[in-house]
Amino acid sequence: MRQVSRRAVVAAAVGSALISGCTTSIDGSPAPPVTDVSAEDFAITASSDSPVDQYARNAMADIYTFWEQAYPEYYGEEFTPLQGGIFAVDTEDIDYSLYPEDTGVGCDELPIDPAEVEGNAFYQQDCDVVVYDSVLLRDLGEQFGPFLGPAVMAHEMGHAMQGRFGFSEASIRDETQADCFAGAFTRWVVDGNAEHVTVRVSDLDSVLVGFINLRDQPGSSPDDGSAHGSGFDRAAGFYQGYDEGVAACRDDYGPDRVFTATEFTTEADLENEGNAPYDEIPSILDASLPVFYESFVDGFEAPAVEFFDGTAPGCGDMGAEDRDVGWCETDNTVYVDETDLLQPAYDIGDFAVAMAVALPYAEAARATLGLPNDTPEATVSTVCLTGTYTAAFFNGDFDPDPDDEQGVTLSPGDVDEAILFLLSYGQTDAVLPNSDDAGFELVGAFRDGFVQGAGAEACGLS
Repeated sequence: MRQVSRRAVVAAAVGSALISGCTTSIDGSPAPPVTDVSAEDFAITASSDSPVDQYARNAMADIYTFWEQAYPEYYGEEFTPLQGGIFAVDTEDIDYSLYPEDTGVGCDELPIDPAEVEGNAFYQQDCDVVVYDSVLLRDLGEQFGPFLGPAVMAHEMGHAMQGRFGFSEASIRDETQADCFAGAFTRWVVDGNAEHVTVRVSDLDSVLVGFINLRDQPGSSPDDGSAHGSGFDRAAGFYQGYDEGVAACRDDYGPDRVFTATEFTTEADLENEGNAPYDEIPSILDASLPVFYESFVDGFEAPAVEFFDGTAPGCGDMGAEDRDVGWCETDNTVYVDETDLLQPAYDIGDFAVAMAVALPYAEAARATLGLPNDTPEATVSTVCLTGTYTAAFFNGDFDPDPDDEQGVTLSPGDVDEAILFLLSYGQTDAVLPNSDDAGFELVGAFRDGFVQGAGAEACGLS
């Protein structure tokens, strides 16, 4: 806040995770067993018998099955397997004898040295090949759980499908559409349709964190020829595919699709990564939260915001439950713990601090509308409303005059910080005690509010 065409996953950020994926068991059930695919039944050039390569083979076999079903249904043509095949590269120990001497992991039209694959996975259209670095998949699995590897492979096969029905003219649309396809495949796996890989809803928080970690650097140009999108753009694409399926991936990625990736406009913002000083954040919230809710909630009275350190006040259940944040109906006050919540959240970014206040603020709005705040459905609604508030911020609703220094706007990366806050703190009883949802599902509710607005259908205000 402030006053050669290779369709690749772009893994430069893998070395330092934004946050660690925190998952809790939602369904409590064990994952079903995985049935391995043999190398004879599904060939991958230079694939070893390592667990990483075996899991990649399992994933690709299931992805093929997924598209054998989905491509005819949604594109009206039979699925065509990769004509150039699939290549694995162990970039820590490349054995060149495993690859064609003249073409490597490419083809006659475009030879590719296996060493060029280091730290990446990609689809190459001219050769119709998918290539992956085994070391990358191993590292992603260690940081974000084993299913991120299959999700990455599903992303690359999404590009292969684009190679069949046509790429757009914008990299960011192609990349986030491929994320959408990966989400659709993931839902197919969660629903028990896959034979060789498995994942539960409770595992998807870390998968989503992995996709966010592979975002473009905040402040970079969304028009760049290799742009992949902000963390929110990528997470929103993945969640849309998961929630709405291949049809949405096919239909919703035209020229009018809105992306939150934007460039920094000043050197100062570039230096501080768009973060306002911590002590300026309350005034930014004062200039935006009341304006937002007063615009559509009749009779809304903006709650006061008070900070505490470590010990929650005795209002309602806050003290008894050792809450870090909450809205007290008795005195219409949002109480929030600076020591245990706001200051750690500021390490994510300034808008993560805004989220900590905006969530209980939404409870005050729901209460004004005569709606309860003590159910899982109410929690989804409050998260959805914070998404709509963030969209209003993104659209410039609180900066009516760009030349007026009193206006407030979002900076590149702020929307990413919002969903990272949900993935970091959303499942804790200290922040959202009535939630039954995984962080992945909370991000979905936030996305719904951001994209659809605060109407009854999206945010449950009826």
